[in-house]
Amino acid sequence: MNCTRTLKLLLSVLTPLYLLTSCGEDSLQFAITFPESLSEEALDGRMLLLISDNNEDEPRFQISDGPDTKLVYGIDVNALKAGDEAIISDTVFGYPLESLSRIPAGEYYVQALLHKYETFNLSNGHTVKLPMDQGEGQQWNRSPGNFYSTPQKVYIDPAAKETIHISLDNEIPPIEEPEDTEYIKHIKIQSELLSEFWGRPMYLGAHVLLPEGFDEHPNARYPLAVFHGHFPYTFGGFRTEAPDPNLEPDYSERFDMEGYNKIQQQEAYEFYKTWTGPDFPRMIIIEIQHQNPYYDDSYAVNSANLGPYGDAITYELIPYIEQQFRGIGEGWARFLYGGSTGGWEALAAQVMYPEEYNACFAACPDPIDFRAYTVVDIYQDSNAYYLPSKYKNTLRPGHRDYLGHVSATLEDMNHKELALGTKSRSGQQWDIWQAVYSPSGADGYPKPIWDKRSGTIDHSVAEYWKENYDLRHILERDWDKLGPELQGKIHIYCGDMDNYYLNNAVMLMEDFLENTEDPYYDGEVAYGDGAEHCWNGDPELPNAISRLRYNTMYVPKILKRIEESAPEGADLSSWRY
Repeated sequence: MNCTRTLKLLLSVLTPLYLLTSCGEDSLQFAITFPESLSEEALDGRMLLLISDNNEDEPRFQISDGPDTKLVYGIDVNALKAGDEAIISDTVFGYPLESLSRIPAGEYYVQALLHKYETFNLSNGHTVKLPMDQGEGQQWNRSPGNFYSTPQKVYIDPAAKETIHISLDNEIPPIEEPEDTEYIKHIKIQSELLSEFWGRPMYLGAHVLLPEGFDEHPNARYPLAVFHGHFPYTFGGFRTEAPDPNLEPDYSERFDMEGYNKIQQQEAYEFYKTWTGPDFPRMIIIEIQHQNPYYDDSYAVNSANLGPYGDAITYELIPYIEQQFRGIGEGWARFLYGGSTGGWEALAAQVMYPEEYNACFAACPDPIDFRAYTVVDIYQDSNAYYLPSKYKNTLRPGHRDYLGHVSATLEDMNHKELALGTKSRSGQQWDIWQAVYSPSGADGYPKPIWDKRSGTIDHSVAEYWKENYDLRHILERDWDKLGPELQGKIHIYCGDMDNYYLNNAVMLMEDFLENTEDPYYDGEVAYGDGAEHCWNGDPELPNAISRLRYNTMYVPKILKRIEESAPEGADLSSWRY
């Protein structure tokens, strides 16, 4: 396409936000700037170019692992000032098409976003630049303070040597804090341990669900259940009012269900009625806010890159909550449960702090044996993305449905993260595993378990993972010490067609647990036949419903565990009203 025709086409569809300024470049490129009206300060961060073939939603909300994903390209920027151009050319890595040069010529909707980074002077002597969470749970496309442009329709022709200019013209607004209610309280504390590590004030929060009759029974002291999981805005799944009769029903693609939002409201209301009913055990349940510069939560363990979140949660946050809300405050009266990320956290916290908690109920946990890091054996495999052989490389799957149909490969998922952020800064799943489990590299960022571009595994990093975070290996290595402290405390549930192949590691863990001696682990491992992510132990209800009933499923199991294991003289009465 010649320069004159390209200019006419663009001017016919673009506002002044986008201007074609040059036809003498070496290749197609985008030049992205922001005005002084947004910031007079120089900024660090990740500049993202987002491209979609539709305007059903903003391009920033259309990036995914699946086949319907749109395009993203990114570069790191340092000390970028108003008016400075961040250039994204055909040499910049992107996903799912690695280069702008591979985009078919045509009309697209384009958007740019600056994901801001801040500087952290860590206690380990390193200085790193990372995105500080702004109350959204580490979501790059929703993080308050990030700049973005209004999506515009443009004609893209990779063969044209031209520059398209984009000016960021919006800033994501702050998020309002949730309000306390009769049953739900929100607390936040500054953690001394985390503040020391990060070199600035760092906070932990929690949403506390109080039992019925809390104010009427001032002498009662309560057991504590920790419901682990991803970043919660407030305590989820609890509703004191009947479902909204005027709620417009939506469709859940995941569960192929019409009106799933109505089902969620009904389940939340049923939980409220059960929670306040005369026969339900009285205890405290908390959901923790421990978002950090790498992810929407910390994985609740101590980490070389994230700091001592395990100690901060166990020894700072939980005792504070127990003091404020009359918890019993002893290990026999503390319990853990959760699914997926929360499932791993529940099991890991139980293993790392065996005397501080009395049982864990881990549903569909993230990989708990790194011989099955989803479908990768990080100790024996040479490449994470391919099964290599003499004449071909077979791509490894990353996501499937219950019939085994694959919608994403491990290469897809990791290349998306690489486009969103280098050095484990994408805020996505594989990067947080790496950030939690890896030692710090020479540059202060997590040392990669594998090359993000090629998939080549670093087995020296794998050995570090093994000794510090491979839960099955740790249990096997230390069973002589851990076994007596964990007997009866480990309960694991997983669908045998988990979308992320998490059942593979559960099976390896079960092989070890069922063969334990002196003592036998005396817990439970159960599988959902044909069940996807995240099956949590209910053999009768589908995932769509059982995932909304974690509390009512596990609280009775907690009560049974208390009755079996409470020490002599324990308070078993003040909270049983």
